[in-house]
Amino acid sequence: MANVAFIGLGVMGYPMAGHLQTKGGHSVRVYNRTAAKAQSWVDIYGGASAPTPAEAARDADFVFTCVGNDDDLRQVTTGPDGVLSAMKPGAILIDNTTASAEVARELDEAARARGCHFIDAPVSGGQSGAENGVLTVMCGGDAGVFEKARPVIDSYARMIGLMGPAGSGQLAKMVNQICIAGLVQGLSEGIHFAKRAGLDVERLVEVISKGAAGSWQMENRHKTMNEGKFDFGFAIDWMRKDLGIVLSEARRNGAKLPVTALVDQFYGDVQAMGGNRWDTSSLLARLEKP
Repeated sequence: MANVAFIGLGVMGYPMAGHLQTKGGHSVRVYNRTAAKAQSWVDIYGGASAPTPAEAARDADFVFTCVGNDDDLRQVTTGPDGVLSAMKPGAILIDNTTASAEVARELDEAARARGCHFIDAPVSGGQSGAENGVLTVMCGGDAGVFEKARPVIDSYARMIGLMGPAGSGQLAKMVNQICIAGLVQGLSEGIHFAKRAGLDVERLVEVISKGAAGSWQMENRHKTMNEGKFDFGFAIDWMRKDLGIVLSEARRNGAKLPVTALVDQFYGDVQAMGGNRWDTSSLLARLEKP
């Protein structure tokens, strides 16, 4: 059992911190910007809450962060009352935020200056994956530090992999989002075409999902897409944030991402339809708009 701090109790962080407390058996102290949510977490899972990130991180062996973006991450790590102001030497900071590779490298340097360690560890699997403790975790950092952190991360993960040095986890998450964007657009067009062609979508997917066209998105989203329901999983606002990070990195490294850039624009169209909180499969709604 380790002393663990968890900063950020959003739709992902809330259950992830819970798994660390219950499944992992660790002693978890949480911080959330809205104190009432932290108290609600304590009421459900036990553990304790703290008034600041620094207080949560004091004496912790592992400090997890899962917040909104680069600026939020800097605020809770290197800002006033950030975790790095209180972490003890040798402690490991593990960031589950989907953020830029640039900020990951910044935090790696900041942690080293404090005598601590850092791993960028963005996750994939959405809210359901977090709730069920079966997330995929893509990590960047030193191999020795990763091996120390891996058994703790395992509390909420199904798959954990070290991708390379600091920042590599974020780069891997960018690849994940690139692949998802293209897949969801292709699935949306396929279902749209099938409807226009008069095919039974359920019967169609039952057959083609067992062939080369099959994917997680097809298996898990085709039914709700066909029913015009888009309240399952990862919201468009979050996906556009992630794709913005992807396209910014591509401008730096020279990668050519024409499909990703186009799908990002399509998600912008769905936002204009009022679908900011719809899940990513709502690309279909754009095609079916009168």
